[in-house]
Amino acid sequence: MTVLSIAQVAYVVAAVLFILSLAGLSKQTTARRGNLMGMVGMAIAILATIALALERSERPVGVTAVLIVAVLLIGALVGTWRARSVEMTQMPELIAILHSFVGAAAVLIGFNSYLTEPHDAMHQVEVFLGVFIGAITFTGSIVAYLKLSARMSSAPLTLTGRHALNLAGLLVSAALMGWFIAAPSVWPLAIMTLIALAIGAHLVAAIGGGDMPVVVSMLNSYSGWAAAAAGFMLGNTLLIVVGALVGSSGAILSYIMCKAMNRTFIAVILGGFGGGDAAPSASAEVDPNLTHTEMTVGETAALLATAKSVVIAPGYGMAVAKAQYPVAELVRRLRAGGTEVRFAVHPVAGRLPGHMNVLLAEARVPYDIVLELDEINGDFADTDVVLVIGANDTVNPAALEDPSSPIAGMPVLEVWKSRQVVVFKRSMATGYAGVQNPLFYRDNASMLFGDAKTQVEAILAALPVADPVDA
Repeated sequence: MTVLSIAQVAYVVAAVLFILSLAGLSKQTTARRGNLMGMVGMAIAILATIALALERSERPVGVTAVLIVAVLLIGALVGTWRARSVEMTQMPELIAILHSFVGAAAVLIGFNSYLTEPHDAMHQVEVFLGVFIGAITFTGSIVAYLKLSARMSSAPLTLTGRHALNLAGLLVSAALMGWFIAAPSVWPLAIMTLIALAIGAHLVAAIGGGDMPVVVSMLNSYSGWAAAAAGFMLGNTLLIVVGALVGSSGAILSYIMCKAMNRTFIAVILGGFGGGDAAPSASAEVDPNLTHTEMTVGETAALLATAKSVVIAPGYGMAVAKAQYPVAELVRRLRAGGTEVRFAVHPVAGRLPGHMNVLLAEARVPYDIVLELDEINGDFADTDVVLVIGANDTVNPAALEDPSSPIAGMPVLEVWKSRQVVVFKRSMATGYAGVQNPLFYRDNASMLFGDAKTQVEAILAALPVADPVDA
């Protein structure tokens, strides 16, 4: 068999492994196996590509091999460093910046493909669309990174006539594609690239902090289509397949996120709600006559000691405080004493799809007690105590009770229906969407202020040691 035929077989095997990897990632119990399949598939794809590159290289094989090894070592060193140093709370911005690399690669491949390969109409369309998608992905991902890492305001940038500006950019780009096909030149490609870079930055800048989980999955989809476009330009079947898998799965995830927020994908793209330092809206204001109730660590421990059923609703604050480990220990202690304990995870809890699930799995919380919104929302009325640890917008009753609220209609965890709610927060500040939460002022809700990790550890110390109860 030739190197080409062996590589093609390897690509098919890798593609199958990538499909199985996505299937595995759909469930917590099979996620580890799915990750492993993806890693093996990528290793096979890389080795096959290296073999093809060595065979097709016009340079001496030794020179090509040295260049490939050098690039792989640089990438491996940077990847290992980031994997070891990144915090879980930094995962959303890390993923966003990684998406920008895919976009930049598509742009560079497009220009290289145009400058070095024959110009036929189909190839020019592939180049133009690949560069266009790549440029939008590149700057959009950078802006998302800046917002998620708090290096840029999370408030939406609402320029006058912003929709008209985006539409004008699309129409001009379409005209430039006609020019590029009719009279091939690098100029229409370069002008379009600048316009696409501006569109990408503006699109994401106009999306508020409350919609950031959708933005992450949306950029994941964009990066997939950019990779597929690069595959067409390079004539690489595996890159086309993988790009299509990533693009379609990202689009499906974006749809799921939008459904969880009762919003449409178009509504998010054309300007989302919320921003960390946006001016408060009428719905963000609270009646000054309302007062909240504070609870001590001792009172919380006593409440948990007598509870027969407890639900924990985690949010981004738990990730920031790194409280998942003492929370997991609290769960073990309560369950050992016969208390039923479950987790209620909202689809957009945190700033990344699946963020809370990963944190809880990291702390070895059993998968079977981690439930989604639809699975647990009907059980709150029969729950003794709900611990809201770092969550805000996902437990906001205004979504169901205030039609004027920016999050009106968004499905939320109806924790206020339980007998008692204890909210762990550092302050009375609004959540990432910038919307005030009336839950904090309910008669059956109490605030436990302070660092979540410190407070949970203090509760563990104050909690009476119960005799183990057989399950």
